[in-house]
Order: sequence, then structure tokens, then C-alpha cells
Amino acid sequence: MSLFKNIEYTSNFIAAKEDYDSSKGVLLGVPMDYTVSFRPGSRFAAKRIREVSYNLEEYSFYCHKDLNDCPFYDAGDLALPFGNVEKSLDIIYESVSQIAKDGKIPFIIGGDHLISYATIKGVLDKHPNLAVVHFDAHADLRVDYAGESESHATVIGKVVRELGVKDVYQFGIRSGTKDEWEFAKENTRLFPFEVEKPLKSVLQELKGRPIYLTIDIDVVDPAFAPGTGTPEAGGISSKELLSSIKLLEDLDIVGFDIIEVAPVYDVSDITSVLAAKTIRESLLMYIK
Repeated sequence: MSLFKNIEYTSNFIAAKEDYDSSKGVLLGVPMDYTVSFRPGSRFAAKRIREVSYNLEEYSFYCHKDLNDCPFYDAGDLALPFGNVEKSLDIIYESVSQIAKDGKIPFIIGGDHLISYATIKGVLDKHPNLAVVHFDAHADLRVDYAGESESHATVIGKVVRELGVKDVYQFGIRSGTKDEWEFAKENTRLFPFEVEKPLKSVLQELKGRPIYLTIDIDVVDPAFAPGTGTPEAGGISSKELLSSIKLLEDLDIVGFDIIEVAPVYDVSDITSVLAAKTIRESLLMYIK
């Protein structure tokens, strides 16, 4: 299968199954951080998040399900040509498109946020009426950053402008340019500062739609998630993040990513542990 032409194996996430064909969800690491604007290092996230996942219990008190009963496969990490953004995005797109076409939900571990452009594009092949739910500190709606259009600061703008996704819901945003603010007023549903409360207000709009959920870990305040490339004060708590992803439990989540965890800046694995727990809950809640 073409998906596995570009895989380099890493250790499995806790309770991952060994069979791709019978899985309903596929965990995939994407170690690309070539476009960060401040602190690189998120290419090491997938490996560390897998390692700390063994600190977790398989059973969830949030949804009363057990990972041992969850049909998900850990495909390992993509082998990407270091520094080659365009070719890397092509490999990411082709791999995620294959997962989606196989009728499985991709669960992606980044990586800088630009990877979401390729992963959302891959899911769009299967679900052309996709809506995107975006948790982040930053609007990521720029046309370019320092003259470069391929940037983690442009990713959601590219999803709107280039992929034509009309329904983008942005939560927790507390940083951006005036141009981004003006663009959001016309082209996205932007809810600044908070996640859980405004998310509750739009759940009815999202019902019946295929949803892609992209979580930049810096939506969480750096007090709770210091291990990230572009920390931004004033964020949500880890508790609110977990409560917010549970609000989406009854929706049709067809793609998921968590990005921008940078273990080299982490304190006692605080951020990696939060990411691992978020992935555990997402696997249990969104795989039906």
C-alpha cells in the first residue's frame, strides 16, 4: 500500500493494534518543523508523546471506554526530506488521503502547523463538504510570514484561500495581525480567547457535517503547556481543552491533528503528557 512507502517506524502509542486493515483510526507522526517562526523542535513530538503515553491508563474516566477495545493502528512516523517543504507536504497529503480513502480516521501528531494544510487537503478528497474546527492561540491567517507563503502562520489562511473550505471555526485565538482580524470577520468564525463556551454555541451548526479538528497545543496557556514553539500567555487550561474535545464526541470527526508540541522546551514532560492524554481521549471519543 502506498501509504507505507514513506514510513519510518517508531514505538507504538499505548494499546495500538497491529493490523491496519481492521483499524478504524490511524495514528501517524509527521516530524516536520521547517516553517516555525520562533523555536523549532516539534519534529520530535510524535516520538516523545508515544513514550509518555505509557504513563497513561488505557481506561478513560471521561468517556468510560478502554483503549484496549479501540480499533486504532499506529503507522509510525513519515520519513520526510528534511528542509524540503513542498515535497514533504506532497508526501503528507498522499499518505493522509490514502488513510481517508480507506475509510479510516487519521489522527496526526505534528510537527509545525503547516502540516495541517496537507492533512486537511487529504481528508477533503474523501469529504468535500468538510468543516474545520481550529483551536489555537494564533489566527494563522496570514498571506505570508517574512515573505514566505508556506508557513505555520499561513496555514488556516491557505485552507480558506487555496482549499476553499468555507466553514472554518476558530477558537481560543488571542494573537494575530490587524489584517488577519479583518480577514476572519469576512471568511471564518473566529471566537477569541475562549474555547469551551463558544464551542457549545455552535454545536448544532456542526451536527451532521464531517469535521476536521486541528489543535495547536499553544491554545493552552504556557503555564499548562510550556513545551511549544510559540508560547502565548492568556490561554485556556488543560482541563478546558479536555472538556472542549469531549463536546465534539457526538459529532462526525473525520480527521484530527495535534501539533506544535516541542519536547526540548518542555518541563517534566508537562506538554507531551497533555498531548498524549488528548490523543487518548480523541481516539476513544471519535472512533465509533
